[in-house]
Amino acid sequence: MKKMTSLWQRLSQAGLAFAAALATQAAVAVNDLPGGPAVRQLDLHPPASRIAQDQQMLHYIVLIICVVIFVAVFGVMFYSILKHRKSLGHKPANFHESVAVEIAWTVVPFIIVIGMGALATRTVVAMKDTSNADITVKATGYQWRWGYDYLNGEGAGIGFLSSLDASHRAMSDAGKPQGDDYLLKVDNPLVVPVDRKIRVITTAADVIHAWMVPSLGVKQDAIPGFVRDTWFRADRTGDFYGQCAELCGKEHAYMPIHVKVVSQADYAAWVDAKKKAMAALADDPSKVWKLEELVARGEKVYAANCAACHQASGKGVGPIKPLDGSAIVLNEPATAIDVLLKGRANGAMPAWKQLSDTEIAAVLTYSQNSWSNKTGKLVQPAEIVAARK
Repeated sequence: MKKMTSLWQRLSQAGLAFAAALATQAAVAVNDLPGGPAVRQLDLHPPASRIAQDQQMLHYIVLIICVVIFVAVFGVMFYSILKHRKSLGHKPANFHESVAVEIAWTVVPFIIVIGMGALATRTVVAMKDTSNADITVKATGYQWRWGYDYLNGEGAGIGFLSSLDASHRAMSDAGKPQGDDYLLKVDNPLVVPVDRKIRVITTAADVIHAWMVPSLGVKQDAIPGFVRDTWFRADRTGDFYGQCAELCGKEHAYMPIHVKVVSQADYAAWVDAKKKAMAALADDPSKVWKLEELVARGEKVYAANCAACHQASGKGVGPIKPLDGSAIVLNEPATAIDVLLKGRANGAMPAWKQLSDTEIAAVLTYSQNSWSNKTGKLVQPAEIVAARK
């Protein structure tokens, strides 16, 4: 009786645990994300460009061909096994190779492969044709964010970094995912106009990355020291999501891509507002800053770029060294400047030369005067300018 009671208690506990797991799953249930992944998705993303439509059609055609071949081959095989088995009195045939069969199973696959290649050729050639683009954007992969520079077309001269939204990183650290766009929300999306050919030049500053947005039918590696390109033309407005598709280090999962496609009028307004904002933020590297000004500016730069690894407390985590009490931070700034401009440990500490001279000076000053680091020292932008030479 006691054994039965104990068994019943264990079953009850298991049932409660299962119910709690279901409740937890229900609490974090998500919906399909338009322009991004869908719940229990089996098919490709809904296409938002002609190239993506062609890719999806090719996928279906090749899938049907493969299914037909699978059914035919295994159908013949199982039919032969079942209808010609020994238990039915069939005796094995004694024959040598057949020239006709040899020719058939050489020619037929050749025709199938050539046919599939012919179907794909036009789409593959179109995917590589980046000529006559309306707008050219350079996408640079960094550990672990994307840098966008508008090179040609409307918006030329605009440049910014696109990083995972800080609130989503906090949710990940806490193990509490929320929202349909979990780990896909960024602070600065790539904004482009609808129905315009957008050429994307890809490269990287540290390791190999890959710029991929499935709904737009684009995926291109971003390789340090190389320049490659791809293109897309969105046929509708909306938000489209992707991720770095190359394993690029421990923060690989926190490197999303968000392409915001807007109308031509909205794009023109965004360009105007962005250029005004950039002009307002443009700093004169020869300006001499006060300590409190650099600390205030550096706190924002640190929160946007450094806190994910070194933590807001400056204590670091795991193998990441703390900045609080760090000899590199507390001593003369030359070494710290070199670390930020060049990185360390084969990219484990990435280079931050993409930041402006004032931003680097500000974040160094902030780290020298925060937490227990109360040095009273400051780094002026002019020192960064000199170090870059």
